[in-house]
Amino acid sequence: MASNEKIAKQKSKTSKPERLTKKELRSIFLRYMFLPESAMSYEKMHGAAWAVSYMPLGNKYYKNDDDAYRRLLKRHSPFYNTEPQTGQLVNGIVASLEEQIGMGNTNISEEMPVDVKASLMGPLAGIGDSLVQGILIPTLLSIAMGLSKDGNPLGPLFYIFSYAIITTIIEIVCFKGGYRLGVSAVDKIVGESAKRLTNMFTVLGTIVIGGLAASTIALKTTVKIPFGSQTKPLETIIDGFFPGLLPLIAVLFTFWLISSKRMSANKVILILTVVAAVGVLIKFL
Repeated sequence: MASNEKIAKQKSKTSKPERLTKKELRSIFLRYMFLPESAMSYEKMHGAAWAVSYMPLGNKYYKNDDDAYRRLLKRHSPFYNTEPQTGQLVNGIVASLEEQIGMGNTNISEEMPVDVKASLMGPLAGIGDSLVQGILIPTLLSIAMGLSKDGNPLGPLFYIFSYAIITTIIEIVCFKGGYRLGVSAVDKIVGESAKRLTNMFTVLGTIVIGGLAASTIALKTTVKIPFGSQTKPLETIIDGFFPGLLPLIAVLFTFWLISSKRMSANKVILILTVVAAVGVLIKFL
């Protein structure tokens, strides 16, 4: 009986660790999906969420090795910040690398996952912000605002469900793609083609935001100017050569306050409220 137990222990020591199961990968994915900004700080940003996300991997490979488990959590605790949805691509790559480290692959050092995170969080932030913040959200909001006319509840419901479904699909595709490609995905993300893709999304996002501003900002002037023997609304004249000029001025003014003067959103809203009130009192708006 004792000899059988000894043989079993020897087999457990010499047996090669198994790969992560679908359940364990799902746990890593879901933890980062719901927790990236749950413990935000300027010192760590997503760092705490990363450490928590990789506890299932630590429980699998380092359950009996406290020092290795400690190193795993320590290397995923420092500062990290990127766009959370497309950032699942980095999560998938790191899960693949950490899996190999846990299985004893000596060709992958413990510093590699840290280096991958540091090198990819910037490019992924550019791509993700352009795609999600610059295109997806403004597009869905513009549709939702159109559906919300006359208090129709379909507008907010459309936005809530469409955003949740689309972003979930993006996260699943990114995580699975990153896990499948592993470290080979780095070249695809930081390469020249990725830079062109980022620039494309940035330009497209700017166009979408510009169209959204022109169609949703209701800013018109009531001033009338002499036009021969009659008077003509200044708004009609402006629209004749530059439609939407006043909304554009409002957007550029707001952008200037935020980018150049470094004002907070609350201060900008207060200034715009004062400008609108003064414009109405002097009968310009």
